[in-house]
Amino acid sequence: MSQVTESPMKKISLEKVVLNMGIGKSGDVIDIAKKALEQISGKKPSTRNAKDTQREWGVRKGEPIGVAVTIRGDDAIALLKRLLEAKGNSVNGRSFDNFGNYSFGINEHIDIPGVKYDPQIGILGLGISVTLTRPGYSIRKRSKHKASVGKSHIITNQEAKDYLTKEYGVTIV
Repeated sequence: MSQVTESPMKKISLEKVVLNMGIGKSGDVIDIAKKALEQISGKKPSTRNAKDTQREWGVRKGEPIGVAVTIRGDDAIALLKRLLEAKGNSVNGRSFDNFGNYSFGINEHIDIPGVKYDPQIGILGLGISVTLTRPGYSIRKRSKHKASVGKSHIITNQEAKDYLTKEYGVTIV
């Protein structure tokens, strides 16, 4: 009677959670969005600048038009649980890509547990991107001897769904 053990290199874990608010214009609304993201995550957000000039929208290249914050480690796990709870612990199956990433949006940031309504901030929506990883994925990011992750080691769409279902108790719709 032999036991089948899973390789420790195949263990999937949460790499990061990125919260993003695309505002579309600079000024006071950027500061308001920063306050909202800091209230949600507890971390200091950074601005995202426009890559090109869009005359029709009144946006100049280099002008701040969005705010984002990246959370990693135990903070990311706790935050992801709160964010999934705001979505009713159900996720859309089409929101997964073929590389272990998952994205979803929240229309009103006050739906997130632990976030209170602030009249100075108002109600804002945000986009959330979740990145899953396996041991050995750092070979594609390191500065020396970059390499690609092998086909059998890439996190598939189904593996990412199974991980979220098992670890966070979500239902795939």
